[in-house]
Amino acid sequence: MSSIGIIGFGRFGALTARYLSKDFSIVVSTRSDKEKEIRACGARPVSFETACSQEIVILCMPISAMRDTLKKVAPLLREDALVVDVCSVKVYPVQWMRELLPATVSILPTHPMFGPDSAADSLGGCKIVLCPERIETGQYEKIKKWFENQGLVVIEATAKEHDEKIAVSLSLTHFIGRSLSAFGARDLDIDTEGYKRLMHILGVVSHDTWQLFEDMHAYNPYARQKRQAFIDAMANIHERLG
Repeated sequence: MSSIGIIGFGRFGALTARYLSKDFSIVVSTRSDKEKEIRACGARPVSFETACSQEIVILCMPISAMRDTLKKVAPLLREDALVVDVCSVKVYPVQWMRELLPATVSILPTHPMFGPDSAADSLGGCKIVLCPERIETGQYEKIKKWFENQGLVVIEATAKEHDEKIAVSLSLTHFIGRSLSAFGARDLDIDTEGYKRLMHILGVVSHDTWQLFEDMHAYNPYARQKRQAFIDAMANIHERLG
């Protein structure tokens, strides 16, 4: 049984620990006192050093904290370790892991396209993006197979392909949702199916932190371009209406 160390225990870190602990030995390092919650997920709370010494190390923190964390993780890793990240952008994490981690360490950037709400009861039908960056084929295929056995839909992409598409499907969607919130959109008794769908978008983004929203825009090299194109299109339509 592989030993997995999780660095960070926010909502997604807790979800990761809960699902992985069914098949693997899981240890968790977090700066806050969450021993009870960690054990409830089937994992063990350990020191940062111990978590970094496992066969597989999963980084579960905001991308804004990732570069500094990688510098601390790097000297504590096993020579043959595999480091996995779960950030919602991929170009910068790949660049940082290649730059800061030892050359003997394998790297598997991922983007689980689900969260504590959408995957509360099951992973079936959820999507996960894998960017096989620096990993032995046999190990990669085993990991991919485990994901598929959980019912996950595995999408393989380069970091660039991922970030270009997610700049629209995630970053732009959250931008629209946050704009609806700032506008003051709310449930109405006189509504339409289209309006209900807009309210659904607002509801989805309201469960995520502002930090996550900022990060998905600040660290995606394509997000500003897509956001500006959308704003320009809205302005153009507004002008056409006179």
